Amino acid sequence: MLDLHTHSSFSDGSDTPRELAIAASEVGLRAIALTDHDTTASYPEMKAACDEFGVELVSGVEVSLRDNQFPLDHGAHEGARNVHLLAYFVPLDATHPLQLELARLRQDREQRNLALVSLLNERGFERITLEYLIALAGHPDNLGRPHFARAMFELHPEIVGERTEERWNRVFIEWLGVTGKAYLPKTSMPLERFVVAGEGAGVVFSIAHPLVNYLDEGSGPIERAMPRVLNSLRERGVLGVEAYYGSSDPATRRLMVKLARDAGMVPTGGSDYHGSYKGDVALGRGRGDLLVPDEILDELKAAR
Repeated sequence: MLDLHTHSSFSDGSDTPRELAIAASEVGLRAIALTDHDTTASYPEMKAACDEFGVELVSGVEVSLRDNQFPLDHGAHEGARNVHLLAYFVPLDATHPLQLELARLRQDREQRNLALVSLLNERGFERITLEYLIALAGHPDNLGRPHFARAMFELHPEIVGERTEERWNRVFIEWLGVTGKAYLPKTSMPLERFVVAGEGAGVVFSIAHPLVNYLDEGSGPIERAMPRVLNSLRERGVLGVEAYYGSSDPATRRLMVKLARDAGMVPTGGSDYHGSYKGDVALGRGRGDLLVPDEILDELKAAR
């Protein structure tokens, strides 16, 4: 069993890398990819812990990029389709072109976080400050939307209510998500630029949660909408698609695996584990029935 999409306290997960490695061992994972947002800084701690507990570690990262080939039509956000891309076997040398692009994305995120604080202040969340958020995250580079959501509940329950799982999800829909009142596009970096930076280094890219990224209202059924997207991604150097996604139902996963195979792509998979920030998502098992076959990792290694 594999989990190729997880997050630690180095980005927007609640578990430290060591806690994550221990949990991976306890649930019986053969291998895990720690795919923190925009950074591989968690790798040394995670590698030491995975070696200690006998779990294979794949160096990974998750980034948000612009896909200009498939414009988004959501009113004010028309044309700004941000998609999440997973990268596996990421080079760790800070001077590598891919690491330099990650540094640029972190700078983009820093500016976006400042702008989001200002926007939330304007929308009535006047007690939220960047200093408060960084204290929640532990480090400026770790700051992500779950920390904003947590601050909204802690400082302004009069607006969002007391925190429950339902209200937590609603905050992302009504405020922080792509159609929310405080949504800010994540980046202007095109997908192709990031993929090119990994050329020749054995990096394998996989599009994360593809239905979340590309299936819009009015897109039609998955089997009609997604083949064009997957073929385009494959032509642009993305060799995998997260078909075994932790929040999809089994029938959808089976369909996405078929579509991935039809497009000549590796059907990757993972839970998108964030610890307590996504309390209904379990490591390795997603919402309870996820099972990513071991041979998927072998296919990824062969694709390098």
